[in-house]
Amino acid sequence: MSLLSVSGITKSFGGVTANKGISIEVGEGELVGIIGPNGAGKSTLFECISGFYKPDSGEVKLDGRRITGLAPDVVCRAGIARTFQKLRPFQGMTVLENVMVGALTRTKDVKHAREVAREWLSRVGLGEKADAFARTLSTGQRKRLELARALATEPRVVLLDEVTGGVDQRSIPGLVQLVKELHGRGLTLLVIEHNMRVITAVAQRIVALYLGEVIADGAPQEVARDRRVVEAYLGQAYVQ
Repeated sequence: MSLLSVSGITKSFGGVTANKGISIEVGEGELVGIIGPNGAGKSTLFECISGFYKPDSGEVKLDGRRITGLAPDVVCRAGIARTFQKLRPFQGMTVLENVMVGALTRTKDVKHAREVAREWLSRVGLGEKADAFARTLSTGQRKRLELARALATEPRVVLLDEVTGGVDQRSIPGLVQLVKELHGRGLTLLVIEHNMRVITAVAQRIVALYLGEVIADGAPQEVARDRRVVEAYLGQAYVQ
């Protein structure tokens, strides 16, 4: 049985169907990439999985338990955490306090939450920034902060929405290595990424979306050569 099962998810906004019968199975410990052009329905899918949107039809299961339509905080406590494409840390709080917010979903002990937050900040390379205000961080550092906050919730599955998006080129290799390390620890990851070379370097499998539908699902190199993916997203220049 898959750890995360997405079956027939459909979500429309007025006359626009963002997700159309999407089905994806993710095994425990797997790293699956989600690609597709803008408007393909990638972030909407994450919203449906994480409880921010209620799908019009279909269901989401975590380890066999139906979580469709549950509130985001309930989905989080069930074991699904996510990061966001648009970074919105609590700017008036310290880096440590931001991550404590995540840890406090699992404990009411503030001291323990502080210890958990410090541990994750160290793991993501922000240990020395713990007492700095979140507003002082660079984009790359904010990406790491958001990841630490998600990990502090003790998730079984993490949804990463463009972890390298908007980051300067020098910061990308470090973020890619961090994702690899987390996966190496056995974490299950579902990753939206526009940088095809990044996602082919880290993903075990890639799912391609176009106009709200799955058009390919398979090994990275197979998907990169799929005719529908090339025509809809990559272009001939990528495979030549």
